[in-house]
Amino acid sequence: MLRDSLLILYCAAVGFVAAGVAASLYKMITHEQPRFKLLGEGWTAAVTTFLFCAVTGPAIILDLLNKLRREKSAFGTLAVGLAVATIWSVCSGILVLQIVLSVRSGFV
Repeated sequence: MLRDSLLILYCAAVGFVAAGVAASLYKMITHEQPRFKLLGEGWTAAVTTFLFCAVTGPAIILDLLNKLRREKSAFGTLAVGLAVATIWSVCSGILVLQIVLSVRSGFV
């Protein structure tokens, strides 16, 4: 039980880091905050937006929660947002770790 909990915490940390790195890279290149919006027109932009938001979603949510916190929003809204960002980070962390392990096994 403890091992599983630590593994989930590790996956959440990996997901948060991946989201933060991707969001920081986007901000560095475009000089604007990442948001849930289309990154262009057409189906390639829609696919790119989907992949971008899938990776950076937790960072975007935490940025929105930080703005809500400054406005003294309801505690329930902040708690639900944090729970969504954490669960999203666990899922993306599992995906990132799976990709890393697959690439690693390909080189060994």
